[in-house]
Amino acid sequence: MLSIEKYQHEFIEYLETYSTVKEPENLYAPIQYILELGGKRLRPVLTLMAADIFGDNYKHALNAALSIEVFHNFSLVHDDIMDDAPLRRGHETVHEKWDVNTAILSGDAMLIMAYQLFENYEAPVFLELAKLFSKTALEVCEGQQYDVDFETRTDVSVPEYLKMIEYKTAVLVAAAMKMGAIVAKASKEDQDNIYSFGRYLGIAFQLQDDYLDAFGDPKTFGKQVGGDIIENKKTYLYLKALEFSNEEDSVALSQLFASNPEDVTAKIETAKQYFVNSGSAEATKKAILAYTEKAFAVLESLNIPEPKKAILKTFGSNLMNRTV
Repeated sequence: MLSIEKYQHEFIEYLETYSTVKEPENLYAPIQYILELGGKRLRPVLTLMAADIFGDNYKHALNAALSIEVFHNFSLVHDDIMDDAPLRRGHETVHEKWDVNTAILSGDAMLIMAYQLFENYEAPVFLELAKLFSKTALEVCEGQQYDVDFETRTDVSVPEYLKMIEYKTAVLVAAAMKMGAIVAKASKEDQDNIYSFGRYLGIAFQLQDDYLDAFGDPKTFGKQVGGDIIENKKTYLYLKALEFSNEEDSVALSQLFASNPEDVTAKIETAKQYFVNSGSAEATKKAILAYTEKAFAVLESLNIPEPKKAILKTFGSNLMNRTV
């Protein structure tokens, strides 16, 4: 087993050999641009790690890992269009640097390229990877649609929100791990269990992201703290605050999340006070821990040596204790 940093290094080296520079330039240059913008590379690292965990050479999983990364970045290109976002990882978004039509078409090409990478595997592995990828890609689209729908709804429930983040975020984390297991030809039981581990960890990861958006350190978080509050997003923090608050505070919080004041700093601080005073902030931290522990419980059923289970547990713990 390698360190996380080593997996990242190995993946980035492989990514650099995956040149998309060809004609027509205006189709492929945006793809090269978004893939070079960096990011945590969490999902491809999980694919490589899972292959290693189940006894295969992680290098056999590099194409599956690259497919996950290409798909993830495809989804970001289209999400940025939908959100009219000006920046991605501190740089201009594709639709801002080029234009919306170019971003749509380049994104479409990335989805096809992600599928093409499975052609590097023998037929049985190709089939399993493609089936999982198709299911996951559709679920990510469903999650994005739920997220869009929630923007105009005032009756979003906590279970609905959890389903949305499961589809939008967690299933891709889960699929990344299962792809590594598929490449390593792990048993069906182990493939399903590593998927469950990734799914629970993905939900915890997104809840942690929600929490850090409000309470993270601006110096380390990497994004604008309070961005979800400014955009009136109905996160777990917000929904739990409504659930725990008295009627007067619930109405006030709802009104706050229907407003777009010029002084966003005051809005962020007011919302955070509601989150803390209602007990929502503490409940969110407990939910993060609960989903992390669900992930760890799945590890017990994996047919791998205890030291490898410990590596996965350490990885999960570090993910939940992050500040970025």
